[in-house]
Amino acid sequence: MKKIVSVIPARYQSSRFPGKPLVLLLNKPMIIWVAEISARVIGRDNTYIATDDLRIADTVKKHGYNCLLTSSSNLTGTDRLAEAAGKIQADIYINIQGDEPTLDPISVRRVIEEKIKHRDFVINAMTKLTADEDPENINLPKVVFNQDKKMIYMSRLPIPGFKDFSKKPAQYFKQVCIYAFNKKELIAFGSMEGKGRLEGFEDIEILRFLDLNIPVKMIEVKANSYAVDIPEDVPKVEKRLKEIYNL
Repeated sequence: MKKIVSVIPARYQSSRFPGKPLVLLLNKPMIIWVAEISARVIGRDNTYIATDDLRIADTVKKHGYNCLLTSSSNLTGTDRLAEAAGKIQADIYINIQGDEPTLDPISVRRVIEEKIKHRDFVINAMTKLTADEDPENINLPKVVFNQDKKMIYMSRLPIPGFKDFSKKPAQYFKQVCIYAFNKKELIAFGSMEGKGRLEGFEDIEILRFLDLNIPVKMIEVKANSYAVDIPEDVPKVEKRLKEIYNL
């Protein structure tokens, strides 16, 4: 039986939304909404929040969840996960973003199942861009993959590109930030000094694995998640939470 844990990275400082993990959504801190998603999939005891902020740590503990204090010098959420992996023994580490409280638990389960089947691949989720999403939007990392769903590249630009407009892709795919790793993959990620070359260009942390020659397998999930990036996102996310939980 494999030991599976989820680690939710959470930092207080954010240029666009300071204190974001603690923003109240329907009177509950956002980080707790996300922790509850993890708990429904693999249990409360296997759910951890990794943070460098005592305010977040206190809130997490108050709600009965495990908390790990990690360094404030971590460059990315996956670096924070790599540090956490040194403190928690597990076969599989799931990274769930702390700003997606409407994430479907089924998507998390599918990522776990894929990692169990493909233990030598990092697993990352993706979904189709909807008609109202612009491939030119640099906040939506687009992914290209081969017929085996192995990631070829990910970019903030619209990829794949095209020379002739008639050959423009009919469908683009965007990254969904649910990942699955083993400890060896996380150690390799965290041991690199600074960001990887490709990661540095795009500011997409999963690209560091390409520089490390660690393959990434993509898995398609349903597109129903709303992220909180800025304060103006709160009302639409609360509306979606009411729809999901019939509140």
